[in-house]
Amino acid sequence: VQLQACGGGSVLPGGSLRLSCASSGRTFSSTAMGWFRQAPGKEREFLAAFRASGSTYYADSVKGRFTISRDRAKNTVYLRMNSLKPGDTAVYYCAARSKVTYPIASEMGQRGTYDLWGQGTQVTVSS
Repeated sequence: VQLQACGGGSVLPGGSLRLSCASSGRTFSSTAMGWFRQAPGKEREFLAAFRASGSTYYADSVKGRFTISRDRAKNTVYLRMNSLKPGDTAVYYCAARSKVTYPIASEMGQRGTYDLWGQGTQVTVSS
């Protein structure tokens, strides 16, 4: 199974982007999917995720600006990003958990919760 993230690009401050993450290969049912980002010289940071049950989770830094959603039929997860700031510049990664056990709420923002990762897509916010 591979995850393919796309939709990144360059945008002006205040602009919007929508990232997509689709899975290819064998069909699998993820128990959680999420988005992380990593800026140069920084740790990979959790942004948003949802459990298969439908519960969503957001980092405080993006709450109210970013929205995670999914299309079950396409096995695709999206990240809508509004009011982008220069500080949002980073490589954005999608991730999925293929394990059959559901993570608890406190685990949703941890990298180790997810065992499948996309290749990343660059988002640059600059005037």
